Amino acid sequence: MNLVESIKMALKSIKSNKIRAILTMLGIIIGVASVITLVGVGQGSSQSVTDEIGSLGTNLITLSVNDTESVQLKDDQILEFQELNGISEVAPVVTGRINAKNQENTAQVSITGTTSSYLSVRNLTLSQGRFITDMDDELRQKVVVLGSTTADTLFPSENPVGQSVQIEGVSFQVVGVLESVGTSLGTSGDNVIIAPLSTTQRITQSTTIGTVYFQAESEDYVNRAMFQVQGVMTTLFPNSNDYYSVSSQEDLMETMTSVSDTMTLMLGGIASISLLVGGIGIMNIMLVSVSERTKEIGIRKAIGANRRSILLQFLIEAVVLSTLGGLIGVVIGLGVSKLMEVFSSITISYSPSVTLLAFLFSLLIGVVFGVFPANKASKLNPIQALRQE
Repeated sequence: MNLVESIKMALKSIKSNKIRAILTMLGIIIGVASVITLVGVGQGSSQSVTDEIGSLGTNLITLSVNDTESVQLKDDQILEFQELNGISEVAPVVTGRINAKNQENTAQVSITGTTSSYLSVRNLTLSQGRFITDMDDELRQKVVVLGSTTADTLFPSENPVGQSVQIEGVSFQVVGVLESVGTSLGTSGDNVIIAPLSTTQRITQSTTIGTVYFQAESEDYVNRAMFQVQGVMTTLFPNSNDYYSVSSQEDLMETMTSVSDTMTLMLGGIASISLLVGGIGIMNIMLVSVSERTKEIGIRKAIGANRRSILLQFLIEAVVLSTLGGLIGVVIGLGVSKLMEVFSSITISYSPSVTLLAFLFSLLIGVVFGVFPANKASKLNPIQALRQE
């Protein structure tokens, strides 16, 4: 019997037992679809995080103070960073939580005190008005720039620019509104108020700077600039390396990518378990099929079929079942992924290599779990098989 005839017989056997064949393939279908969908979600999340970090600028360097009691950065110390070669902009930041309100609406938001450099360093865009200036900071002007969500909350039906906002009982003039930046790493960038650094220090009653953003002149200067920043901090605060950190977007991107890849691998591994369960289902059904068709096997052997032909017949049946299940699983997996992308905010990354690997794995499952039943069928004694009722 040649390969084509064996495949025809396998399809005929599957067709005669449709319900059993569908139930047998169900494990493979679910397994392949799960692998494609879950790995797509994992890779999509990784790509989304990478894009978010990249949108902040690849030449951004962040100095974060973890313990403001041990490391107290002051305004005059920031000047030392501005003199470093390879750094084009420096934006010190003081943050806090405040209550803001106008005549009708109230909002509890975070306030960011900074300088004019913050706009370019954080890659922000204004939708209305202007940003704070160095003059505003020097004169401690009571002016603010609103995030898009804050602007919509406080001024839902009017232009905020030129209006007044009460912050902790003090009147501030709105001079600008930021374009929406969405949510980045779980934190909204729109529910914020930006004010001059000196003014914010007075509001929060804290002169300690918790974060400083630096913009390197180019990507090529990032590593050099990080070493320079680290050097200045070591000079200012010797033996305090544990209380602050200097990082770049590339460092953050590598860390988040590593975490996302681990999660993707874990999701793919969990989904692959259902493929193994599907393979066990194929083996069980094929063993039942061997028992049911013992007499048929005896007749075939009696008229000249050799062991290889019997082995090939049952092995091909198992492979055909897993192949059909794999193909259906691929279609369902891609379909579910597309629906999730359309009807939810989840980002899905379609990977041809993962799809092909899941399908090939389903074929391997058919071969591995089909060998034992096929081998058992090929070893049946024809005389004993013919006596089987």
